[in-house]
Amino acid sequence: MHSAALAGFAEGATAYNSKNYTVALREIEPLAKAGNTDAEHLLGLMYYMGRGVPQDYKQALSWHRRAAQKGKADAQYVVGAMYYTGNAVIQDHKQAVVWFRKAAEQGHADAQQVLGLMYRYHIGGMPQDNVIAYMLWNLAAANGSANAAEQRAAVVRNMTQEQIEEGQALSAAWKRGTPLPRASRTGGG
Repeated sequence: MHSAALAGFAEGATAYNSKNYTVALREIEPLAKAGNTDAEHLLGLMYYMGRGVPQDYKQALSWHRRAAQKGKADAQYVVGAMYYTGNAVIQDHKQAVVWFRKAAEQGHADAQQVLGLMYRYHIGGMPQDNVIAYMLWNLAAANGSANAAEQRAAVVRNMTQEQIEEGQALSAAWKRGTPLPRASRTGGG
């Protein structure tokens, strides 16, 4: 069953990437309904984008939330984004922070970048903390986020040498899969 499910997912993902959404849906939907995390996330994307199914943000959120609760970082990021924008749910920046943090702690660059913005601009109940923002953008930039590199370059102009050193030390010490610091020693605003 497991290898058959993996083969079905691979076929479904290949069909999706080839824009053959009918085949993708046929392969992915049963796997998602059976609890396959990757299939839940992909089916969520299909509903979000309206590919092979009518666009339905509530269905997208439902499928993404299932995968997110099982620890799928990409799905956690999407759930966070939906709460951030109020897409299919009542806008709730504090819930967005919860989901972005879960993905960021797994090394998800986009989640790290957005969470950095939330620290920088005091959104969603986050303390205004340039050091934590810098740290998150440092990590996201290392994971290939050009936006994070730009944000880091902008915030560093408003930081002391001590704050920059603390941000560097925090990002160097952090390990994927461990909690991110919630506040810095020197970066409160």
